Amino acid sequence: MGQLLAACVVRRLHDDPGKVGTTAIDKGPVEGPVKVGTLGLYADVQADRRHHGGESQAVYAYADEDAAWWASELGRDIPPGYFGENIRVAGLEVSNAIVGTRWLIGGSVELEVTKPRTPCMTFARWIGEDGWVRRFSDARRLGTYLRVVRTGSISAGDAVEVVHIPEGAPTILDLYDGVKG
Repeated sequence: MGQLLAACVVRRLHDDPGKVGTTAIDKGPVEGPVKVGTLGLYADVQADRRHHGGESQAVYAYADEDAAWWASELGRDIPPGYFGENIRVAGLEVSNAIVGTRWLIGGSVELEVTKPRTPCMTFARWIGEDGWVRRFSDARRLGTYLRVVRTGSISAGDAVEVVHIPEGAPTILDLYDGVKG
């Protein structure tokens, strides 16, 4: 069983020199309960809806264990939301989760693993590290997108229970390697 450490939504939009001209990657934890609908956490937004959001990418999850690894690698804190994630969890397989795995958060919200995050130049500009896209990709600590199977509310501290793992399905990294290859 895992735990939801933080539910994060956009704090503010930032100008970005990329094609969209703005980014919503700046996310931070919500105090108290936050509603989760079919398109993600209430009060969140995606600036580039061509590559982010929608039903199959409604929620982006990142593991606290991977964030701690990056904090050590980069020599700086990686607080919840810093990688643009909507939920920071602990005690779960996230970056190599099996596609179709379902998580029940707080006994009400059910999410299903769909696909890996693909790092982009907006993310690289936000982090400010040379060679970031390749470095993040090579580390294979991508996090996962999830679709919302059942709506409700979540709060930091909620239990995250794995309620279904499909047999024979690929992992997030299998999908990512197929995309890269």
